[in-house]
Amino acid sequence: MKKITALAIIGAGFAAAPAMAQDDNTAPGGLHIGVIAGYEGLDLDAADGSATAEAGNAVYGITAGYDLSLGSAFIGVEGELSTSEGSTSFPDSFGGAREGLEANGQYYIGARAGLALTPGIAAYGKVGYTALDTSAFSDSGSLSDLDENADGFRFGYGLQVQLPGPLEGRIEYRRSKYKDLADIDQGDVTTDQLVAGLGLRF
Repeated sequence: MKKITALAIIGAGFAAAPAMAQDDNTAPGGLHIGVIAGYEGLDLDAADGSATAEAGNAVYGITAGYDLSLGSAFIGVEGELSTSEGSTSFPDSFGGAREGLEANGQYYIGARAGLALTPGIAAYGKVGYTALDTSAFSDSGSLSDLDENADGFRFGYGLQVQLPGPLEGRIEYRRSKYKDLADIDQGDVTTDQLVAGLGLRF
């Protein structure tokens, strides 16, 4: 609920931004590139369900994609490379060989679709494939780190605003779910991210 409230507040701020370049209710189209930064919540579940661990940290990255304008709506494809370097550990009572997990790079490619709400402001949703580089470690240091790449699924939604010239701003919430890190005796990893972005549209 806090993430949704924050999204609404920042979205309202975008809606009040002056100097929108568009003068009609046409959805954005064309190539776009940008940078994103924000907050990530990392949740880790033990494979046997006996323990959970959580951590919060910053996330940042780059995005690129293409949108096809369909009048007041649009569809598109988008890719993203981001990193957070978040690290979390199970409680001391957990009996696994490796008690913690470090999340490194995240990779995403997927589709998105949206609708122009007012001139210069559009809402959108997204869904696609994501992968996460992880390193499992032991707090005691008795075992070397074990690296693994986990496949997952991401969905999200957001608002984007046309700023003066080719600039574009966005605010976005997304959730990624990575399943069955069996090779490191850990279960599912979930990330919840709330990010803001600034980009160029061509």
